[in-house]
Amino acid sequence: MRSTVAVLGAGAWGTTVAKVIAEKGHDVVIWCYEKETAEEINSKHTNERFLPGVALPAELRALCSVEEAVSGREYLFLALPSLFLLDMIKQLLTVQSIREGHTSIAVITKGFLETSSGPTLILDTLEDYLPGFYRKSLVYIAGPSHAEEVARGKITGLISASRNPKNAIRFRYLLKSSRLLVFASTDVQGVQVAAAVKNVIAIAFGIMDALKTKPGEAEKLFGDNTESLLLAAGLNEIQILGMAMGATHRETFSSISGVGDLDVTCRSVFGRNRRFGREIVEKNILEPFRDLDDLLKHIGEIGYLPEGAAAAKYVRILSEKHRLKMPISDGLYQILNKETRPLEFLQSFLKSME
Repeated sequence: MRSTVAVLGAGAWGTTVAKVIAEKGHDVVIWCYEKETAEEINSKHTNERFLPGVALPAELRALCSVEEAVSGREYLFLALPSLFLLDMIKQLLTVQSIREGHTSIAVITKGFLETSSGPTLILDTLEDYLPGFYRKSLVYIAGPSHAEEVARGKITGLISASRNPKNAIRFRYLLKSSRLLVFASTDVQGVQVAAAVKNVIAIAFGIMDALKTKPGEAEKLFGDNTESLLLAAGLNEIQILGMAMGATHRETFSSISGVGDLDVTCRSVFGRNRRFGREIVEKNILEPFRDLDDLLKHIGEIGYLPEGAAAAKYVRILSEKHRLKMPISDGLYQILNKETRPLEFLQSFLKSME
């Protein structure tokens, strides 16, 4: 059965999701912020800025009008960076099919949202803004899924999570194929926390990855074994925060949405957060910024978006709120806020584990 689908956000992941669904024969439109990106998708069937080297289906249409893209669509995927998600939701409230609850919504953005009551999980915040039809019915999709590989047909697994099991399954069938395995879950909180916090751990992992090849004391201290130690301790922090924020299944953190997503984000060459961590050591990329707030204010100057930088700030607030010990996340916050240096933090962290 042919469905009508809209994807808001033409970054690498949004473009990939639109490509996958369009190739299954569905009617798909993708909304682009940049007019030139929309023109390229429509005329050349490529998106070289965000997904280079990948041919897109000729049937995939790109639009620059939010209302035109979303109106009357059965399914909607939100693929914008977390920093811009709330502004988009406010625009969607003017679309009739959203106001009347006729469009099913899934979020494929990772991170937290900053609200007047502090950092919150994405679906919790969106439910406060959207009409009541959407309460406990939104879907969150995550997993170890670098767009560059999914777009090229590499076998990948995802989790489709919702408090409404029927909606989780509907989006599962919309996405799944022989090369994209999709599993349903009702642990929305756990899947969201895992997706957001793994980016924090990945920056710390990138820092260690760069330090272990840097001549001097760090090269003598850190190796593959040490990185696995960091990854395992990071997964424990993700689970601790996840359970504190309402996760319903500990198994979520040993699944592809937990350890799977963390592993690929830390180790893959496609990982922006791992890259950012490496460049903190190799390029002294934090040097122009006074502190973490200054970094976030000028994040566009980095040239790519390491979501874990914003998440580090929010995890610090949440860990203090819930009185949790999260030494890796806390240490990364101190590095980004220029309170400590990478090597000093890692030495302190490892000493605390003795």
